[in-house]
Amino acid sequence: MAGLARSIVAAALLLCMTTLGFAADRVVIVLDASGSMWAQIDGKPKLEIARESLRTVLQSVPADKEIGFMAYGHREKGSCEDIELIVPPQAGSAGAVSTAADSLKFLGKTPLTSAVRQAAEALKYTEDKATVILITDGLETCKGDPCALGKELRAAGVDFTVNVVGFGLTADEGKQVACLADNTGGKYIQASDEKALQDALVETIAAAPAPAPEPAPAPQPVAAPEKPEFNFMPAVVLADGGDPVTDGNSWEIFKAKSDGTRGDYVATEYGAYKGSLEPGDYAVVARHGEARTEQKITVEAGQVYKPLFVLDAGTLIIHPRPSEGADVADGAAVVIAFPGVEMPATYYGDTKVVLPAGDQKVTVRIGQGEVTETIPLTAGKVVDKDIVVGVGRVVANAHYIAGGDKADGSGIGFKVFKAKKKIDGTRQEVAYAYGPDSKFDLPPDDYVLTATVDLAVVEQPFSVKAGEHQDLKIAINAGVLAITAPGASKIEIFDAKKDVNGNRKSLGYAYDEKYQAALPAGDYAVVSEKSDNSSKEGTVTIKAGERSELTVQ
Repeated sequence: MAGLARSIVAAALLLCMTTLGFAADRVVIVLDASGSMWAQIDGKPKLEIARESLRTVLQSVPADKEIGFMAYGHREKGSCEDIELIVPPQAGSAGAVSTAADSLKFLGKTPLTSAVRQAAEALKYTEDKATVILITDGLETCKGDPCALGKELRAAGVDFTVNVVGFGLTADEGKQVACLADNTGGKYIQASDEKALQDALVETIAAAPAPAPEPAPAPQPVAAPEKPEFNFMPAVVLADGGDPVTDGNSWEIFKAKSDGTRGDYVATEYGAYKGSLEPGDYAVVARHGEARTEQKITVEAGQVYKPLFVLDAGTLIIHPRPSEGADVADGAAVVIAFPGVEMPATYYGDTKVVLPAGDQKVTVRIGQGEVTETIPLTAGKVVDKDIVVGVGRVVANAHYIAGGDKADGSGIGFKVFKAKKKIDGTRQEVAYAYGPDSKFDLPPDDYVLTATVDLAVVEQPFSVKAGEHQDLKIAINAGVLAITAPGASKIEIFDAKKDVNGNRKSLGYAYDEKYQAALPAGDYAVVSEKSDNSSKEGTVTIKAGERSELTVQ
């Protein structure tokens, strides 16, 4: 049923794309790739919802529209400079944008003001009409002023607009970024779940064009022969002799050039289409799923045309499962490299798609597990197949002590490494995640999990078997230290023990009057510095599973 629901949503979005048209000739989509995008909505990470929604909307963007793609926070965890124009604005880039979004890591900060400025500059907003679409689940964290930027760009630009989609923001948070849209004459849209995000992307990436002016009334013609209601009624089949396809298919109609290639775009229609075309030469493309075929049609006045289009295609149904007998994994990526196309298509969860006949290379990824099969597909036939990846599910949590409180905060991170060391003594990193209840789908093997809570770091080995679920509860043997230093410009924590040269190891610091962090049990020195270079020092003993408070003044 999840696959059917996605198909219905995708069909609705494609219809919206056709009805409304593309918002601007040149667009840069800016995607928030900060670490907060790992948060879940209805059990699904926001980053996966964003990727899937983008892919669905972009599938029907006309090839001549220029789209660019920019992300921030996807390469460095704490950098305000981590902004990258991954796909420059260019025609035919919708597939490249989807692929780029699929490959992003989500881990950094939120320099959204600088990102929007760079996107505007990439569009040459002072020279041409341009639109930036910002998709963010957080507020500015790099001291930028989005409200002021909006006014600046509007004043300097040529018909420049920013549309902002606040994904999972509260109403109060939304007000802090809505001004960026308001000050450029754009839209701010609040999106609280997957459907709302998809609707928002349709409204911003596919906005209604201005209505065409009413044509001047034509002179009344002299009585002419009555013409048929419809003169063009095409039919499409998957294979010779098959039943006509009347649902889920589309027709793209173009004027034909003298060499038979496509000229000006005329219309896109769906299903069992009946229409009337003016006399002339046309190039007509029939599509169903990933299969397509094209014919040149010459229409003459008074004639009726019923051409048959044969797709030479079959239907492939894939059920991705983490292990034998397990439920279908809705978040599984199903990548299909079908004949005649260089860039594979990616679907998620239960997948049903029409493909050109031939050998289909199907790769299913669930977490860090991956399996590839080659499946022969015959025209007019249906192949319904389970693909089992063979992974186990691990849910990781850090506890201050065994059986004690679970760590629950922003400073929690987990990394998974292969247990076997490489020849240089290092281990291969397999996956990472942030926050409590971090989930990993892993192939059978021996691993080491590194759990980090602020300044406390612990390793724990574990093994994975296909189909097994295990909860890893890692005891970090740590407590929490809360420091208050009135008037301080910097607080720094040191190991109390000095090395042979009399130096102490610095463990962490904050430029503030207050600092709270988890620390391994032990003795520590805390130094507070003021702006006049004076300093004070205090000592503290941290006990595992307990909270300690220290005032340095």
